[in-house]
Amino acid sequence: MDFMMFLSDVMIPLLIFSIIGYGLMNRHHIYEEFIEGAKDGFETVIGIMPTLIGLMVAVGILRASGFLEAIASVCAVFTEKIGFPSELLPVTVVKMFSSSAATGLLLDIFKEYGADSYLGRAASIMMSSTETIFYTMSVYFMTAKIKKSRYTLAGALLATLAGTAASILLAGRV
Repeated sequence: MDFMMFLSDVMIPLLIFSIIGYGLMNRHHIYEEFIEGAKDGFETVIGIMPTLIGLMVAVGILRASGFLEAIASVCAVFTEKIGFPSELLPVTVVKMFSSSAATGLLLDIFKEYGADSYLGRAASIMMSSTETIFYTMSVYFMTAKIKKSRYTLAGALLATLAGTAASILLAGRV
């Protein structure tokens, strides 16, 4: 166990030094290439900033207005029949748009039901087994200038459905 702790402590610095060493051995101008990459990264951030701001504002409005709770109460009739707790519906929907907003909803579940409760376990597993679909698609497709997403959305929604179902099964009612 001590070896694994040591390995986890030195892995990142070792990786950085090996990249720098490789660059020096091949006579690359490492600092200049790093600065060039940082400039490209900064330009990418500036390019996706409007999309990020729009997504965060939209999620904030949905959360503050109570719309998510209203949808959850309407859908509760259907979700409870298939074994999906309606309390998790806002987290499920928001997670597709923003992981940080979904984390806020997860903390609300922890406060109300407890982290070790069935809902707390299910929400935790769901947060780690699903993706921020719309955020990821909008940011990456915009950055790569992809106009047609083809089957990306359908595949991502199917994967989210599978991750959500698995979280409910893995949390198990005790």
